[in-house]
Amino acid sequence: MSSDSQHGTAAAQRFKKPTWRDPRLVVGLLLVLTSIVAVVLLISTLNRTEPYYVAAHDLSVGQSVSNDDLVPVDVRLQDASQQYVSAETDLKDNDVLVQRVPKGQLVPTNAVGTADELDRSPVGIALETPLPAEARAGSRVDVWVAEQKASGRGYEKPRKLVPGAEISKIETTNSALGSSTGTTVHVLATPEQVEPLVDALGNSAKVTLVLNPSGDDS
Repeated sequence: MSSDSQHGTAAAQRFKKPTWRDPRLVVGLLLVLTSIVAVVLLISTLNRTEPYYVAAHDLSVGQSVSNDDLVPVDVRLQDASQQYVSAETDLKDNDVLVQRVPKGQLVPTNAVGTADELDRSPVGIALETPLPAEARAGSRVDVWVAEQKASGRGYEKPRKLVPGAEISKIETTNSALGSSTGTTVHVLATPEQVEPLVDALGNSAKVTLVLNPSGDDS
């Protein structure tokens, strides 16, 4: 056989159409399938949602929390999953809110604790002066107190008793005709602030809440 014929035969073998028995074709198909499966699994992982709790209504500091206060929703948190309460979590009978959670927001894991962990307690203040229009649950206010004079006539110079207190809840009392007759604001006070605040309220002191947008507690 001539050299030209041998070269032609070799070239034909090199360019011969591969068959299913060709190991190179099998390996190539396996690599393609592996890549496709890896991409599908990655997309599935990134789009995976899990059930977590959101507040069914505004949750105030100090209140007990149960399944009735929460709504499970499917969300995709990925790396932030440990920061929020899973809907698969079993709530305990003594669980309370140690941090306010507005309606519709995810419940942070550090917002749920026990009564022993509370470092602030809500104190109700019935206001005689109007509450700032911008004030709402979660706002910060300074609690100013003017003690009643010993003579019973007039008040002493007002002093800032509780700086940067967080409003826990606002309650408005309505008359039978629907008009507002009074407002009680629950502010969160530390154990050291509770006694003087309650004492002032019990001695007919005049209490005024001043909005503190910065939350400065000094």
